[in-house]
Amino acid sequence: MGDVLAGFHAAWEFASDSVHIRFERGIRTPKLFQALVERRVPHEAITAVTLTPGRRGTVVLHAVPRPGADPLMDAAAGQLKEASDPYRLVLPVERATLAEYYADELRPLISRDSPVRPAGRYLVAPPAPPLTFKAYDGKAAFDGTAVSYRWSWTGASSTKWKAGDQKFPVADLSGVEWRSPELFEGHLRLLRRDEPGPTGQADQDPAAVVFGLGYGPVHESLPFAASVLAAVRSAGPVASASAQPSPSGRRDPADIADRIRHLGELHQAGLITDEEFLSKKAELLAEL
Repeated sequence: MGDVLAGFHAAWEFASDSVHIRFERGIRTPKLFQALVERRVPHEAITAVTLTPGRRGTVVLHAVPRPGADPLMDAAAGQLKEASDPYRLVLPVERATLAEYYADELRPLISRDSPVRPAGRYLVAPPAPPLTFKAYDGKAAFDGTAVSYRWSWTGASSTKWKAGDQKFPVADLSGVEWRSPELFEGHLRLLRRDEPGPTGQADQDPAAVVFGLGYGPVHESLPFAASVLAAVRSAGPVASASAQPSPSGRRDPADIADRIRHLGELHQAGLITDEEFLSKKAELLAEL
């Protein structure tokens, strides 16, 4: 092979060992595709190829990914809408015969393994860090070795403010829980090795950031989650360590002033005690 099949929003190049997907940039292209730019999918990461009728005079060529082969699809956990599925290529019905030809060429190359056997490692590369996105209650950042949360003084709960900004080394994590911002109670939660499972609501959990209208969109938060998940899996099982608040060095004095002002509002509202107010205020002043 080595030919290219162009469809709406993407083009698939069929190589001897993989399918190279290049996504278009444009106002009608799903934002997730634009964020991904391109992906190389090895044949062993695919379990099946189908061609089915689409909507409004189209056909859909679909490469079914093997479970555990792609961190993006693992993180998505079936929550992606069809239009945002990077393994679907939508084509004009006039190209159905050509699409079937490529599907027939590809099928023998992916039938060497049982389609039900999960991949032992990630075969599709995750989005590369550093990555950031803005959630409703804070900003999340991933540098490849640790995830950091910096709480927003306008959106974070008093529980998160009391806990302080967070930093979670990859070695301390066992996985991620991504709930799409297009669903109810969307969030990104980090799963820690020293805890059996998620603890409480995401808006009260210092290991989670909460999405909302305009916050944590799929094209930003899902690649972030996939990159973290791939790093966790690469790190393998290690001795766990407790997540600690992130010492972020010197900060903008204006930002510190805003945080102290918000802390005062929480104190006046009776949400934190005198001792908690004075302790946290001292921590903030120490960062100047």
